[in-house]
Amino acid sequence: MPIAERLRVVLVLLGVLAAVQLVNMITGYCLTHHGIIPRTVYGLQGIVFAPFLHGSVHHLLSNVMPLAILSWLVMSEGTQRYFRVVALISLVSGVLVWVFGRPSIHVGASGLIFGLWSYVLARAWYQRSIVSVLIAMFVVLTYSGLVFGFIPVPGVSFESHLAGALAGVLISWGMHSKTLLAKG
Repeated sequence: MPIAERLRVVLVLLGVLAAVQLVNMITGYCLTHHGIIPRTVYGLQGIVFAPFLHGSVHHLLSNVMPLAILSWLVMSEGTQRYFRVVALISLVSGVLVWVFGRPSIHVGASGLIFGLWSYVLARAWYQRSIVSVLIAMFVVLTYSGLVFGFIPVPGVSFESHLAGALAGVLISWGMHSKTLLAKG
């Protein structure tokens, strides 16, 4: 895939996140209430909205670089595949958080980040190509600290981290095996 197309996708994604954060700040963080609220009908909408919502500028900024880099790396398979992976990781991780999460509002792109991270690592296992293994090695060296995100910390949705990582592995398996996800 051309570098310009990858760059455009990443910049649009980051632009959308920044615009949503700006609106959220202007409205006194009213949009945050549209995150995932486990086991509530109202909270189901968060499965779609939570990855775009952040509790603060610091929260957003901590997600920008890993989201951009991991998105870029997943796009090595093409933008169409990237959008499928992002949609499926967001859906699966969101449902898992809705079912198993603590009774709180869960927002942020970190579930997607953990999903992309584990997707890239699992992709190397399933593809076993030199390129996918080199990309996975880069990700392990660069983002090995993400494993600390599985440790429960007050105010942080470690459930989103766990759910995202599980979703990434499942989606990678589905995309790189002889399943329905692999077709198309």
